[in-house]
Amino acid sequence: MGRKVLVLGEVRDGALRNVSFEAIAAGKLVAEGGEVVGVLCGESVTSFANDLIAYGADRVITVENSQLKNYSSDGFTQAMMAVIDQENPEGIIIGHTALGKDLSPRLASKLDSGLISDAVDVEIEGGNIIFTRPIYSGKAFEKKLISDGIVFATIRPNNIAALEKDGSRSGDIQSIDAQINDLRTIIKEVIRKTSEGVDLSEAKVIVAGGRGVKSSEGFEILDELASVLGGAVGASRGACDAEYCDYSLQIGQTGKVVTPDLYIACGISGAIQHLAGMSNSKVIVAINKDPEASIFNVADYGIVGDLFEVVPMLTEELKKAKVNA
Repeated sequence: MGRKVLVLGEVRDGALRNVSFEAIAAGKLVAEGGEVVGVLCGESVTSFANDLIAYGADRVITVENSQLKNYSSDGFTQAMMAVIDQENPEGIIIGHTALGKDLSPRLASKLDSGLISDAVDVEIEGGNIIFTRPIYSGKAFEKKLISDGIVFATIRPNNIAALEKDGSRSGDIQSIDAQINDLRTIIKEVIRKTSEGVDLSEAKVIVAGGRGVKSSEGFEILDELASVLGGAVGASRGACDAEYCDYSLQIGQTGKVVTPDLYIACGISGAIQHLAGMSNSKVIVAINKDPEASIFNVADYGIVGDLFEVVPMLTEELKKAKVNA
């Protein structure tokens, strides 16, 4: 009883985001032996089609249009609806990114469909598809079962493992001509404040700083540690409010929600709003000179000490370990 499932591949900065491959893995589960169709929307995106196929898509549909160069709600909604009208899928999976969070409710509204957002797991039990998603700022989880209509969900990055890449896989790549009309908003230029490097929302390792970092210069030692670990730098709202760093690095209830393999919290007290954005990290290391700091309640490993002494020591030891490896 297989299903046809559409999976949107998200292109950013000239590359496919990892969540695109994770969405294909989720799509495979939802399809239950049916067909997974990758979808790419943009100005020049056909070159990414074979990557989606290598990670499990059975075929790929591309919608190329100069008005899709930069994401807009109107443009991508029209492009996706053109694909949906042609394919009539039984399932749609999109990454729970800034793009996915904006696009998916618009599509659900047009399809008169339910939507499960921010899923962290997909299971098949007794023929039913069950999604797990966090609620109450990550303090609890709920399971959602779809019994009727389109299976439509967004998945949180770094939670559902992508399938092994197989470059020998092949599949049909089709381009369709979608009419993109009457755009209410046209994005002419995108100016990013974020620093170059690993995407915070998809980083496997994050080194985050709070008010205890004391200054923008204090973040430099965090940058160095993150660089050695091949990770990204994040921050608490307190650090952002104090203008130690840009708000694009903010992690928490009003910032980004991340689930890296390793989260190193430096000088972060552990306010509940911050925990909402990182408490589901696989391993949490806390560095704080206050032994009573709340962050230690969720940490797997805690270091009581001055971060300005501990972080450089960690960095040096990791550099030595790399040299000797």
